[in-house]
Amino acid sequence: MEEGRVTRRRLVAGAAAGAFGGALANVPGADARTHRKTRRRRVRARTHTADVVVVGAGLAGLTAARIVQAAGKKVVVLEARDRVGGRTLNHSIGDGKIVEAGGEYVGPTQDHILKLASDVGVKTFPAYDDGDNVYYANGIRRTYSDTSPLGTAPPDPLAADVVAVVEELDLMAGQIDVTAPWNASQAGNWDKQTLQTWLDSHSVTPNTKALAAAAMQAIFGAEPREVSLLFAVYYIAAAGNESNPGNFERLINTRAGAQQDRFLGGSQLISMNMAHQLSHVIMGSPVRSIGQTTGGVTVTSDKITVQAKRVIVAIPPTLAARIHYDPDLPVERDQLMQRLPQGTLMKAEAVYDKPFWREQGLTGTTVSTEGPAYLTFDNTPPDGSPGVLFSFIGGDNLRRWSRQPADARRKAILGSFATYFGDEALKPTEYFEMNWSDETWNRGCPVAVPGPGVYTSYGWHIREAVQRIHWAGTETSTWWNGYMDGAVRSGERAAGEVLGAL
Repeated sequence: MEEGRVTRRRLVAGAAAGAFGGALANVPGADARTHRKTRRRRVRARTHTADVVVVGAGLAGLTAARIVQAAGKKVVVLEARDRVGGRTLNHSIGDGKIVEAGGEYVGPTQDHILKLASDVGVKTFPAYDDGDNVYYANGIRRTYSDTSPLGTAPPDPLAADVVAVVEELDLMAGQIDVTAPWNASQAGNWDKQTLQTWLDSHSVTPNTKALAAAAMQAIFGAEPREVSLLFAVYYIAAAGNESNPGNFERLINTRAGAQQDRFLGGSQLISMNMAHQLSHVIMGSPVRSIGQTTGGVTVTSDKITVQAKRVIVAIPPTLAARIHYDPDLPVERDQLMQRLPQGTLMKAEAVYDKPFWREQGLTGTTVSTEGPAYLTFDNTPPDGSPGVLFSFIGGDNLRRWSRQPADARRKAILGSFATYFGDEALKPTEYFEMNWSDETWNRGCPVAVPGPGVYTSYGWHIREAVQRIHWAGTETSTWWNGYMDGAVRSGERAAGEVLGAL
């Protein structure tokens, strides 16, 4: 049962034992003590004990479990899905090759995910970045080099406007303490408005606003009007580490940025390799309730109940809110989770015989003011074959296109690819989508997005333990919030908390 399996022999034997026990209870003169002993044995078979329970087998949960187990403690991981990896997911494209249908990129200052990957035997390779990018606006296609200081800035005359906006956001980010952004001197002012309000007040051009919307759809799975300005500024500040505070360029760039490298074998391989090192990872076991007393916690899932000393909840806040807690969580913690919806995001990918755009001297990266594929990226395997292009479809863009028939959506997305790279893009050998908003155990991606007022009202509860309940997940990270590195950091922190308390 610890491995989430029930053999036919065990099933038959269990049914027979249950029938026998029930019959025994009705036999006149039967020994009542024998019956009670039989019932106790059956309860114990369904209940496990551990030092720590971890809810969720994504990067955060598995990282925490790995550290706790290495410290000599018994840890049980309960995962709702039939796989590990959370918001990372490998997709096979044949011949033993994969591409990522979820999170995939890694870059400078993301030291924690890089060290973890190395520790579990997963290497990196550079994301393809040779050639020019494509900029498409107002029906005009241009190409430009990404070797400028702001690599993703499109050509003049728009570049100056984009740079001015970015410079101002970076100055604001410099005022943020990533451990407590709600304490910034301007936090109240920034948190009472949206990113859209700020953009409107800074007289940026319509094309700059369109590019900002496209970027927010990819980064948050949300529109600028949905994102608190305080959170957006904090997110920029968090794109770094203790030695190198974040900035906008590192957040969005390929070269020297968050999209610089990928993982050989796919990012999900990190979680797979961690899971192999753990003794008790139980799949298909969504947690329904967490009870706690002065002596410990009782975590009940669809397959098993675990009694432990501490529990780490390492799932998105919107899912953590759906667990029943006894006693109830503090009002502030509950209110916070109600106000942290996941972003609305899909990843659409097309596979071709070869990466034909490279022959045109292009990187595969597009920045466009027109959709549905506002941004595109090269997702080709490291040996250069087959060719793979993908686009993030998020926010209003996804809400609009998810209501359309799948064939119409496919045609429109491939049409965008063809506009940027030519008609060869209309004929992929494979096309697939991963709509993370449809996933039962995600309800969106890539990160929880607080609107105005949330951080200054409730933000400090995001990492605050509730007696024996500890919180992990990329949303709880200080640095690289929303990224794989943030997930690993959060798991490390939560593991340290419980080990210090045991």
